[in-house]
Amino acid sequence: MGTIRKVLVTGGAGYIGSVAARLLLRAGYAVVVVDNLYQGHRAAVPPQAHWARVDLADKNALRAVFAQHPDVDAVMHFAAYTLVGESMAQPLKYLRDNLVNACNLLEVMLEHGVLRFILSSTANLFDLPPEHQDQPITEEFPIIPGSPYGESKFFVERVLHWLHRTHGLKYVSLRYFNAAGALPDCGEDHDPETHLIPLVLQVALGQRSHITIFGDDYPTRDGTCVRDYIHVADLAQAHILALEALDTLGARHYNLGNGTGYTVKEVIETARRITGHPIPAVIGPRRPGDPAVLVASSERIRRELGWAPQYPDLESIVRSAWEWHRAHPNGYED
Repeated sequence: MGTIRKVLVTGGAGYIGSVAARLLLRAGYAVVVVDNLYQGHRAAVPPQAHWARVDLADKNALRAVFAQHPDVDAVMHFAAYTLVGESMAQPLKYLRDNLVNACNLLEVMLEHGVLRFILSSTANLFDLPPEHQDQPITEEFPIIPGSPYGESKFFVERVLHWLHRTHGLKYVSLRYFNAAGALPDCGEDHDPETHLIPLVLQVALGQRSHITIFGDDYPTRDGTCVRDYIHVADLAQAHILALEALDTLGARHYNLGNGTGYTVKEVIETARRITGHPIPAVIGPRRPGDPAVLVASSERIRRELGWAPQYPDLESIVRSAWEWHRAHPNGYED
């Protein structure tokens, strides 16, 4: 299929997509960023990237982008509604729009002969019963989506499966766990913010009075939930490795995490140590649907693509996030 030189990145103004765009540029690729700025930030788009403000619901606008960039060789798809809690309240927004927008993108890709695709998928595919929660989650675990958000990603994975069979689309779906951390010029700025590490750091910045721990009676070492945190740059690097191997892989799914779980209390204590702030914590009730433990097995991508995280420990992940948040206390508004 030839050498990949130009990559279109949907959601490239968002948290993970903007980091992927930066690392693609550093690796020598030309990059086209497409984003509607619903959750992203124009300031997060690297200046060397081509930029188009486009909503994936608008197929004609997408066609114009591909017509302007006929040399696009591959697509990385990050754009989606991503809030698990919101998806429980507004399921059709997720089940419909995440699927339809992905199908619009894929349809326009096929029209222009682009047959390489990397999907930003999710660990929310694995809402496992308690008997499975004490072991790292492999790609062979049963798919039991934990929310309409997770279900929407699984819908897209099934579309990719069939386009692979019917049109020869080459794709990799990367199912990742808790993205965290930052680059010096690129960090996490969500509204609303729902992720633990930036919420904890907002307390250290004086923007919140305390952090709420949702339940401390789980069957874990300190009673709080265990999660697998992976640095956003390690996620982005996995996308690039998958891109470079697409023509030989054909179709693959990979789980992405560090393979080490940390409790909520351990995250808070690490942030206290790094920031020097007491970070008061309050115990609240459990949130419905929160499993006690979610830890990834990334052995397949390590073995097949040689992926190895450069930020394998919680300390380095939280420190990189703190450096960015301290330099950008108001996010990209700074």
